[in-house]
Amino acid sequence: MKSDNERLHIATIGKCVGLRGDLKLHLHTDFPEQFAAGQKFLTDKKIPLTIISYDPEKSLIQFAGYQDRTSAAKLTNQKLYTTLARTREECSLEEGQYFWFDIIGARVMEGDQRLGEVAEIERIVNTDYLVIRTDAALVKEGYAKRFYIPYIPQYIVEVTPETKTIHVQDALALLEAS
Repeated sequence: MKSDNERLHIATIGKCVGLRGDLKLHLHTDFPEQFAAGQKFLTDKKIPLTIISYDPEKSLIQFAGYQDRTSAAKLTNQKLYTTLARTREECSLEEGQYFWFDIIGARVMEGDQRLGEVAEIERIVNTDYLVIRTDAALVKEGYAKRFYIPYIPQYIVEVTPETKTIHVQDALALLEAS
């Protein structure tokens, strides 16, 4: 179980753009609204940053104390972090949506058969794929060690983050074809 204080990588700071300290921001989140003026984040080098402005259309961000090209350049390639607790508090999910950190590590079940657990999630074009680490018993039977399940209603029956369980259908066929 992850701690609510665990850090979550939500963006990487890119190169400087212009002379006023604007930086390119590469998002690793589905919640760009987190990057509002006044919001505070911590970098992988433990530098606290406060946002002055963020332009989502151009993916440009500016931080307090880094309003010139020379100082802003020091932030290039650093990662921005928030916490799981803050993410839960500030980011709204719609019905049937879940945070990736709640799904990673979940058991994947088809009927009574355990297919494995979610090792990670990959987004390919507009579809999220659960990367499944196949159950050891199935690997012994000759199945692939990993396989993908598209996160679409055709395969996903029910997600229960409280018990870290995902019930699927027709996923065994995906494993057999892997």
